Order: sequence, then structure tokens, then C-alpha cells
Amino acid sequence: MVTFTLFGVFLLLVLLGAPVAICLGVSSLVVLEYLPKTPNIALLAKSAVMGGNSFPLVAIPLFVLAGEIMQRGGLSSRIVGAAYSLVGHYKAGLAYVNVLASMFFAAISGSSPATVAAIGSNMIPEMERVGYKRPFSAAITAAAGITGVMIPPSIPLIIYGVTANQSIGKLFLAGVIPGLLFGLGFMFVAKMNVNKNLFPASRASNNMEQAISSASVKKGWRDHSIWALIVPVIILGGIYGGIFTPTEAAGVAVVYALLVSLYIYSDLKVSDLGSVFLKSGLTSATVLVMVVMASSFGRLLTLERVPVEVANAITSVSENPLIVLLLINIMLLIVGMFMETIASIIILTPILLPIVQLMGVDPIHFGVIMTVNLAIGFCTPPLGANLFVATGVANVTLEELVKAIIPFLFAMLVMLVMVTFIPHLSLFLPSIIL
Repeated sequence: MVTFTLFGVFLLLVLLGAPVAICLGVSSLVVLEYLPKTPNIALLAKSAVMGGNSFPLVAIPLFVLAGEIMQRGGLSSRIVGAAYSLVGHYKAGLAYVNVLASMFFAAISGSSPATVAAIGSNMIPEMERVGYKRPFSAAITAAAGITGVMIPPSIPLIIYGVTANQSIGKLFLAGVIPGLLFGLGFMFVAKMNVNKNLFPASRASNNMEQAISSASVKKGWRDHSIWALIVPVIILGGIYGGIFTPTEAAGVAVVYALLVSLYIYSDLKVSDLGSVFLKSGLTSATVLVMVVMASSFGRLLTLERVPVEVANAITSVSENPLIVLLLINIMLLIVGMFMETIASIIILTPILLPIVQLMGVDPIHFGVIMTVNLAIGFCTPPLGANLFVATGVANVTLEELVKAIIPFLFAMLVMLVMVTFIPHLSLFLPSIIL
């Protein structure tokens, strides 16, 4: 009865359009207040306090703030210029630039929708100028944006690390190769589409050439793209060099972003900081309220032995680890279509992690599996955050975008299978560095 009521109230509120954090908190409140033989309502407050009392969680608002500063401070246009100088001369060059720039920006922001907004605003108009169809340009931007939750610093990987009590440093490393794999896969799909549709050559227009020139030394040291590209080196080098923790790295990223945006590129003004802080504060508050509300929700699930029952249900189908992982992948893909990524990780990690550990799956590897599955949900209706951001940036209908993104979705599923059943893709870097 408790489990049915908990999920019933939660789903009802979701369907009514309430924020996920409110859905989690209210459903827990209803169960604790109105159902007999449940813990005292003080459990809600205690679980919320315990859920928020985590030093690694401090990294989330700091990385969000760093990403917002960099987006407003001109780093995204420099990243596009640097990407063009590397791959722009190939056939389908602008499509490659889109993917590569998204991967660069992902290593700065850690957010998938932010990556789509920052890169899409630069790339989609330019791709259309040289002949790419606008729905295709929007589709590759939305697809490439999911690398933002794989390549570190990744906010979903931080949430998983806190929830599963795993090393965030190892999780960051584990996401690098899958993120690169997805980027290469999107480039392959783009090449196939360009060959099929005979898009024009990859040369950019004058507007893009001006952006490209920012990557040139001749432009002057202040406008050089190296100041943007060095951010991941500072963050990851500091973490794995033992200089600072992931949380401290987030603080360093904020300070660096401010210095570069205000005093080197000078694209961000002191008067802009108020709106930057406000926007990043709203985003961070949404995430952190979700975290603390999900803590009591998860505690109730544990008390009701839901993880045990789910484990028994899955293992009753098959005890073969490959079949179990396949079933979990299918479930996560469906969940990702209807539920926000961070809430899904917080709720499902305590349920699914014990199951896969019994099957011998490494918790770090499973964190990547879960993150990749739910990341695909950014590109699938009805939730599809990347789709909605891309439609706004590209000014195309959702129907046009969904049709154009189908080849990329097939590629995502192929690469998901590779990440799931080839653990070495996730575990290789953690095994040799940490």
C-alpha cells in the first residue's frame, strides 16, 4: 500500500505538471502523514537534511556557475573557432565542428542543454548558410549535446557518485572514453548523411571565418582560444594530480572563468554578473531541492524493501548478467523518456545498484551505463530537454527535429550496447590513473 501510494501520488503530480522536486516531496509527505504504520513525519526533514549534507554536492552549483559564466563570456565562440581549425577542412566539416565544439564545451559546462544552447546558437545558422537543412543541423546539435553528461565535469555523474558513495574522480575518468565514442559515432552519422544528401562543401561564410580567426595566434594572445580550451586541463589535471578535490576544482573553475571572461576576452561585463548569478542560482536550486526531496523518497523505498522486490523480479526472469543488464537498459531508456535525469539517478541507484553488484558489475561502470541511458532521454520525446532547446535555437518544429534525429538515435543505441557490454571502455582510464 505504501509503495503504491508513493508512486501513485508521484506520477499523478508529474502528469499534472508539477516540478519533479515537489512531486518527490509531496508524495513522501502524503505517505508519512496519512498512511498507518509508517515512520514519523520527522523522517522527511531528517532525510532531507542528510541528503543535502554532502560536501561533493557543493560542486554542482559551482560547476553550473562556471558554465554560465563561460557561456556568457565568449568562450563558446572561441571553442567553435578552435574546432573549425581542427576539422573544418574535411567534407562534412561543419557537422564535425558542431560535434567537436559540443564535446569541448561539455568539458566546461557539464550540462547537456547548456551545451546545445551555447553551440547551437553559433553553429545552426552557419550550417544553414552553407546548405545544411535546418532540421539536420538542429538534430546533430541536440545529439552532440548529450556528451555534456559523459565528458567531465558531469553533474549527473556527481549525483550518482554521491548517491552510490563512489569516487567522483573515478566516475569523471570513466566517462571520458564513452563520451569520445559517442562523439565519433555522431560524426560517422553526419558523414553518411552528407554523402547521401550531397550537402555543399564545408567552407564557412565570412561570419564564421571571423569566429575562426579567434583561434589564430595572429589575433593576439587575449583572443586566443587556448584560454577556453585549457579549462578541462586545469580541472582534470588538478583533480588527478592531487592538487584539489572535484569540489575544490569547481571553485577553481569559477575563479578562472571570471578572470578569462572579464579581463582577457572582456566579453562579460561586471554589470552582467547579476543575471549570471541569478540564472545559475535558479538552476542550482532546482537540482539541490530535487536531491534533498529525493532522499526521503528513497528512504521510504528502502524501508518498504522495494529494491529487494525489484531485484527478485528481475532475477526471476534470468540470472544471466547479460540479460539482466539488457533488461535494466530497457527500463532506463523508458524512464529517461519520461523523467528528469538527476531525479532518476537519485531514485533508481539504490534500487538497481545492489542488483548489478550481485552480478559482478563494477559500480563505476554501472554509473556510466546509467548516465548514458538517461542521457539518451535528452533526445527522446516527451521530455527531451535537448530537443526543446534545439527547436528554440533553430526555429524548427518538434516533428521536423524528431524525424531528423532518428539516425542519431540508432547510433546512440549501438554505442550504448558497446558501453554496457565492453566494461573496459569505462574502466580503462580509472584503472591506469587512479
